[in-house]
Amino acid sequence: MQLIALGLNHQTAPLPLRERATFVPDEVGGAIARLRERLSSRHSSALSEAAIVSTCNRTELYCVVDEPLQASQALAEFIAQEKGIDPHDLRRSSYLLPHTEAVRHAFRVASGLDSMVLGEPQILGQMKEAERLARKAGGLGLLLNHLFQRTFAVAKEVRSSTEIGAQSVSMAAAAVRLCERIFGQLGQSHLLFIGAGEMIELATTHFAARHPKSITVANRTLERAHTLATRLHGQAMRLSDLPDALVRFDVVVSCTASSLPIIGLGMVERAVRARRHRPIVVIDLAVPRDVEPEVARLQDVYLYTVDDLGRIVQVAAESRQAAVAQAEAIIESRVRDFEAWLSSRATVPVIRELRNRADELRARELERARRLLARGTAPEAVLAQLSHALTNKFLHAPISLLNDAASAPDDERRKQIELLARFYQPND
Repeated sequence: MQLIALGLNHQTAPLPLRERATFVPDEVGGAIARLRERLSSRHSSALSEAAIVSTCNRTELYCVVDEPLQASQALAEFIAQEKGIDPHDLRRSSYLLPHTEAVRHAFRVASGLDSMVLGEPQILGQMKEAERLARKAGGLGLLLNHLFQRTFAVAKEVRSSTEIGAQSVSMAAAAVRLCERIFGQLGQSHLLFIGAGEMIELATTHFAARHPKSITVANRTLERAHTLATRLHGQAMRLSDLPDALVRFDVVVSCTASSLPIIGLGMVERAVRARRHRPIVVIDLAVPRDVEPEVARLQDVYLYTVDDLGRIVQVAAESRQAAVAQAEAIIESRVRDFEAWLSSRATVPVIRELRNRADELRARELERARRLLARGTAPEAVLAQLSHALTNKFLHAPISLLNDAASAPDDERRKQIELLARFYQPND
């Protein structure tokens, strides 16, 4: 069985394709079950383990399979069918990472080296959630479990040993900068945050530090909106009230788990007319997107997506190349450690078979010795026969190898003799 990773991310796929390929947490368990069932019917590409990492920047499948090349085609077909994506579009924007490359990629992702925001910490939590969901769905076995645990350890080492996360410009900080370019100071601005998840909480922290005129939190569940709004000394509203309330806000930051847009073109058009064309900034941090793309065509509306913010934060990454080099060195070392562990696992079946064979020989000769003792044979004679029998059986295989080596080429014969000689060196 071999490890592979198939996926697409912000470097290979545009936002419209990424949002279609997203698996929300409630979908992951069922998707893993269907994936295992799909590949179990293909004996040439059988799958024993699977996990799905799906964020706003990536969707990746980590799997343990029999035949990587054949399985990779089945994985791509699975994503295309699950999400209604043209297989050609998916192949053009996805990547297949075999074995060592998959391990290295997982380490880099968790460490924030493959993120749109270099060194951002949220991805580690997202990978831990992916591990939890895969475990709950029965998708983790020995290899993937070890991969995830090593991945978390590597990410912790990178963050504690380097400055990869120092002075990073987050998506939320970039959003604040964009708004200040348009409004200047935000002290007179009315802000609306849609959603109540981790990304919105992070965004509110950055915006609240600018002391805006007012903060409102909208969510489908009013209780969750109220909890966050209370911490911000703001107000809460139901998401269903958004069409009539949108006109009041200068800045709208949205990040929900909705599979369909919640802010449409018509809704924003009405708000802009009612605002007498005063500008409105809309920050869409969600994937799939919360805001219809056509909104960007409206005058006096400034719509920014995660890709737009990513281009801004990329500038800050250039000043931390020394930290990147340190992180890459740590990762390469840990990749070699993982490979060493995997190689050691390859010998386990052989060791187990050797032990089983030795136990069978020992049990057989011990039973023969007991029968001799029961017949009245002298104990010394029985012990001597037992030791001779075990010794002969123990030496049978290496002596046969030496005899076969006699007709082998010189280099091969010399290697076999040196190996056996080293194996049978007496212990000090």
